[in-house]
Amino acid sequence: MLRRALLAATILAAPLTAALTASLPGQALAQAADGTLRMGMGAASPGPMDPYKATTQDKGIMAWVHDGLVRFPPGSADPAKLEPDLAESFTISPDGKTFTFKLRPNVTFSDGTVLTADDVLASYRRAGDPKLSSFAGDRTAIASVEAPDPMTVVVTLKDVTPGALGLFANYHGGLIASRKSIEAGGMLAGTGPYRITAVDNASVKLAAVEGNFRGKPNIPGIEVRYINADSTRELAYLSGELDIIYGRREQRWVERMRGQPRTTVDVFDPGEFRTLLINTTSAPLTDPRVRRAVQYAIDAKAISRFVGADVAPASPSPVPPGYLGFTADVPNYSADPAKAKALLAEAGFPNGITLKSTVSSVTTQQPIMEVIQAQLRRAGINLEMEVVEHPVYHTRIRQDLSQLTFYGAARYPVADSYLTQFYHSRSAPGLPTASLNFAHCSAADAEIDQARTESDEAKQIALWQTAQRKIIEAGCSVPLFDLKQVFVRRANLTYDYKLEGALNLIPPITVGTKFN
Repeated sequence: MLRRALLAATILAAPLTAALTASLPGQALAQAADGTLRMGMGAASPGPMDPYKATTQDKGIMAWVHDGLVRFPPGSADPAKLEPDLAESFTISPDGKTFTFKLRPNVTFSDGTVLTADDVLASYRRAGDPKLSSFAGDRTAIASVEAPDPMTVVVTLKDVTPGALGLFANYHGGLIASRKSIEAGGMLAGTGPYRITAVDNASVKLAAVEGNFRGKPNIPGIEVRYINADSTRELAYLSGELDIIYGRREQRWVERMRGQPRTTVDVFDPGEFRTLLINTTSAPLTDPRVRRAVQYAIDAKAISRFVGADVAPASPSPVPPGYLGFTADVPNYSADPAKAKALLAEAGFPNGITLKSTVSSVTTQQPIMEVIQAQLRRAGINLEMEVVEHPVYHTRIRQDLSQLTFYGAARYPVADSYLTQFYHSRSAPGLPTASLNFAHCSAADAEIDQARTESDEAKQIALWQTAQRKIIEAGCSVPLFDLKQVFVRRANLTYDYKLEGALNLIPPITVGTKFN
């Protein structure tokens, strides 16, 4: 089975034959005559092109069109580095619940109106409306938004909220649109360096906004093409039709593209963190010794090497690396099949056990689970896998039918977002508040709850770190690896910043981005 998984990975990592690559020896840049940047996205068609509804790669385009009161600096996904954007300054009350923003003067939307507090109020009303926004649930923490004068916005939260400044960032519901365009309906106007000029079933076109408050963009226009097939998107890049593409998150593919002339491969955060959640309420996993045996049976570092160390670095903590509050200082129970067997024998299973798992057939899950299946077998654990289509997988795991659940996700990079959704008892399946706690973990409820209301950041981080240690000690999961974002671009396309992270999942195109 392990050999089959390795073979599958090899096949998946090479969608184009060597002959195809050889047929494009020169790979001329073939840059668009008018200087347009041509991007290939890994999707079949554009999303809604609405800053309050875009939830996939389209949210990156929305961040080219709209700004927030604060922003992640271009190239960063670190919430500790948030800086003023449409707000020229801000203050936070001592209790951490009131945020006062002073707006930047003389900022113009692409519809010609000038930014005032009324635009922020209208935007936040839209973002908080569940009928009009995909992010309304994130904004229930906001008690009120007021404008004491045209250039001041005061936001009061109901309670201290972890990562609260992110509510006002250039991410999800934090983007600002002009009140005029919101009231008119249709395409919403932003203050970003680009505006959308055309949308069809396969592409989006954008034009530079010359009056942007950060300066005139170097690139006059962008054409985003939607090409779902990896091989077709790659061929379009290799033939010179595209300047930048969404890449395959596979090591062999990354290495092959790094070998192409005049090509740069960007691997960046945030990753989609992969975890194996252990159902603590399903026998024999109700015995902590059996859960520990599962932890000892799995070699996360070997799985990381299987996927690729650059694109999928291993991490020991239940919170993804790079999140505020992350710690690697957690107990290490991995990669010792002999200890796993001894624990099973101690628990009354000298001949091993059989566990069941519902597994998605997608190429980013099934091959990994086949490797995990082989690792478990070496420790005397037989894993019976029911491989189903991805939508069925999501239904089944929420019905609590899987003893081991492989799951991958990216969240706002603050420890609370992962701890609350994956490891608080109120997030377990079957509850009205159910989220993603397929482990039915409750080991760190007290720390997670206390951290949510702790206004002292150092104490809050300490609570999150204690929670991570308790979760591993309780045998709730086996953290695996962080699957990073991959884009490929022409070497003569420079971003004017160092790309380490992009919370909106695609590289920011700023006024400084240019072709050399």
